[in-house]
Amino acid sequence: MKVLHAPRLVLVHGTRMDAREWAAYPPLLPEAEVVAIDFPGHGSRLGEEFTADAAVASIAAAVETRAPGQAVVLAGHSLGGYLAMLYAARHPTALDALVLIGSSAEPDGPLSGIYRRFAALLPRVGAERMARVSNAVMRRLGAPREMLTGPESYAALPAAWQVVFDECRADLLTGVACPVFLVNGQFDQMRLHVRRFADAAHDPHVVTVPRATHFLPITHAEQVADVLREALAASVSRA
Repeated sequence: MKVLHAPRLVLVHGTRMDAREWAAYPPLLPEAEVVAIDFPGHGSRLGEEFTADAAVASIAAAVETRAPGQAVVLAGHSLGGYLAMLYAARHPTALDALVLIGSSAEPDGPLSGIYRRFAALLPRVGAERMARVSNAVMRRLGAPREMLTGPESYAALPAAWQVVFDECRADLLTGVACPVFLVNGQFDQMRLHVRRFADAAHDPHVVTVPRATHFLPITHAEQVADVLREALAASVSRA
């Protein structure tokens, strides 16, 4: 008799965040096996060097330990979305659905300039001060205190975003075989090129969450969970 497994949902965090970003999701999605990972240089792996290969290997370890026949959905936010896309491009048949949250802007032009200026500003302002300001903004947006990270979380930021600048473009999606969900907040600058990403994907699903910002996985968990539920259903059908 065939044994059926709940689909696995692999969740990858954004810049300066870690697996705690997804703390609300296991109870929201009891139908899934939820696996939230830390990238090198983040969370439980703060002392490790961030590289593209190491980040992709972190995703691979969570995806490829699935049970035989188990469907897998990979979802990433911001930095995590870009690295999820890079994993999917390198393993185009490994996933049953891909969800990219706040990561459908090409990292070039004005957007690249913003992040490069931020990286250049960091040594002058100091990680402690930057963390204090960033955390204050996130608290105003509704992030719980236990989800906030300290100044040490900035150490991996320049290397992480250099990977995005160098390797992550919409055309990574051209060979990805599974459905791709492009999820953005209405007020998120990271949805600038969503049509470009949708045109590159084989089976795109574009979702814009009203009145949400770049931090929608934290501020609009129920709406994001609804999209993840749809992706999980699609993954089971494919599997």
